[in-house]
Amino acid sequence: MTWARHQVRLLLCAVQFLTRVPTPNLANFKPDWITRSARYFPLVGQGVGLVSAMVLVGAERVWGGAVAAMLAIAVGLLITGAFHEDGLADTADGLGGGQTPARRLEIMKDSRVGTYGVCALVLCLATKGSVLASTSVPTAAVALLAAHGLGRAAAVVAMRATPYAPEGEAGKWKPVPRGVGLGEIVMAVLIAAWPLALLPAGAALAGVAGGALLAILMASLAKRLIGGHTGDVLGAIEQVFELGFLLGVAALV
Repeated sequence: MTWARHQVRLLLCAVQFLTRVPTPNLANFKPDWITRSARYFPLVGQGVGLVSAMVLVGAERVWGGAVAAMLAIAVGLLITGAFHEDGLADTADGLGGGQTPARRLEIMKDSRVGTYGVCALVLCLATKGSVLASTSVPTAAVALLAAHGLGRAAAVVAMRATPYAPEGEAGKWKPVPRGVGLGEIVMAVLIAAWPLALLPAGAALAGVAGGALLAILMASLAKRLIGGHTGDVLGAIEQVFELGFLLGVAALV
């Protein structure tokens, strides 16, 4: 197949993996395509962020800031099937409730949501909603677009920067012998970065710093407690980066 055609297939693979958006069937699918498609995770995230931003702008004219913020978050959950939020909840339950790495991984594989998971979800979603509601609509819309893309990029970086956790085979993402390449990471970061130009420089810098701080803390905690990342941990990293980014932007605007 040609290079361009293969890139389209990888993009469709990323859409299938990260969202509930209907896509054509991929002929001759290979498991390695999921990892290779990681370069386009931020682009898919920006698509989700764009729709969420449009809902935010439209709903604000009808119901006002608080309702618009919650509807913008809700549409993102619908598009992705709460994919990353589920990872955050499972990670919070596992890291918070287990006493050994094996037990933590066992808890993370359990489909039931515990107290730690509920608290993490409620606090994360409520804080994001409050931040969006308290920020001017144009800035909040751009911040949503940027946060969704950069959060996915943070997860891609973590796929290479941290090892796959022992016994973590049941996660949402499974490693392949040839992991994410440096070129793929660079491409993911470049795709994720362009919306930053639409924000004031100080706010953009504060957002990236806030998101990176929370993502690094999450990745470091997972490495210490379970030996690295799983698919659930990657989802948690994406979510906390979004949260930190929105908090950082709001702090300076």
